[in-house]
Amino acid sequence: MKHSPIDSGLFVENRARLSALMQSNCLAVVNNNDVLPTNADGSLVLHPGADLFYLTGVEQEESLLVLFPGSHEAKNREILFLREPTEHVQIWEGAKLSREKATKISGIARVEWLGAFPAIFHALMCEAEGVYLNANEHPRAQVVVETREARFVKETRERYPLHTCHRLARLLHQLRPVKSATEVDLIRNACTITRDGFARVARFVKPGVTENQVEAEFAHEFISQGAKFAYSPIIASGANALGLHYIQNSAVCQEGEMLLLDVGSSYGNYCSDMTRTIPVSGRFTPRQRQVYDAVFRAYTTCAAALKPGLLAKDWRAFAQETVQKELVDLKLITLKQVRAQGPEKKALMKYFMHGVGHPIGLDVHDVQPVDAPLQPGWVMTCEPAIYIKEEGLAVRLEDTLLITEDGAQSLMHDIPMEAAAIEELMNRNAKGGKRPR
Repeated sequence: MKHSPIDSGLFVENRARLSALMQSNCLAVVNNNDVLPTNADGSLVLHPGADLFYLTGVEQEESLLVLFPGSHEAKNREILFLREPTEHVQIWEGAKLSREKATKISGIARVEWLGAFPAIFHALMCEAEGVYLNANEHPRAQVVVETREARFVKETRERYPLHTCHRLARLLHQLRPVKSATEVDLIRNACTITRDGFARVARFVKPGVTENQVEAEFAHEFISQGAKFAYSPIIASGANALGLHYIQNSAVCQEGEMLLLDVGSSYGNYCSDMTRTIPVSGRFTPRQRQVYDAVFRAYTTCAAALKPGLLAKDWRAFAQETVQKELVDLKLITLKQVRAQGPEKKALMKYFMHGVGHPIGLDVHDVQPVDAPLQPGWVMTCEPAIYIKEEGLAVRLEDTLLITEDGAQSLMHDIPMEAAAIEELMNRNAKGGKRPR
């Protein structure tokens, strides 16, 4: 845990909210993610399971939570299971959570070692009528490797075929989009670290630097502040920015090009998401500025539309109309093409082919109930763009925003977005003189 401790009250409240939605006489089980293998005897760094962290604040591998709000014995209503920190484990892997430390982090009084789980779980299942089992139900998820949760679901259904099984994800998708004040603060902190990384990069970028060197500048700032990349960073110069998820980050930034930076930090496992498109030479060309200002106007309009009650499909339609108007004004498409394009919007999609934003939190593309309207407390991104393949030019702009009763508040208001502000930042040095070369 590189971040500062999080008040365990957050996780206590999250468990209480989940318990209130569960049917009577049912228990729920939530597993952490697997430590994934690489090659030979190698493994990746654990990416903590978002649902387990949401309910416990625990990141350690193989951890497992059992919630049984209606159990007749109070000691069985919340149980956290951990790897036992044996001498062998700690020699090879370092310190692991003690029972006392886990209780302090999670607010869960009863902490057991994993070896005790089978017997305890069986006894609780004999008491319960049903069980909530978890799965990745994100609409865009492509699950091709069997997960720890999937194995547990299979084992439980085979061993307890007469129990009623419920989908835990449906409940968590109701809860997680609405962020508490503590969660908003964590996301705000991630946005601040992202701001610091962008300011560092804006001073660093010039013709001849490589995309990976730019990535390293962000990495230095994020890691030094106890954060990490929220997702694989997109550092895309010139025509590389036409690839929506370009992550090779290996090209040389050339004079006269623009550099698209889609980067965000994660702090305390809460994510931020920012995109800026900056001129490598420190000044936009007239054509770059023309397209940039069109996207900036679209961003401003789309962000202003974010209000409680808005449906994602309606916001997307609004964003498409907004960008479409800018494309007509740029003479990239004509009104005749707009009228003839049909429901597939082929004229628009040539230049703007993705959604306008998404929920963000413990996941970059955070979970939400399908077709749920925005509510105060949701945190969203807004990211209109224009991609002009024939010119090798792309502009995307994105902020992370909090939905309030009065509309959207950017949590990245202090990260320059207007073209003039971008140029001013890139050409400023410690003494206010010209940009170093």
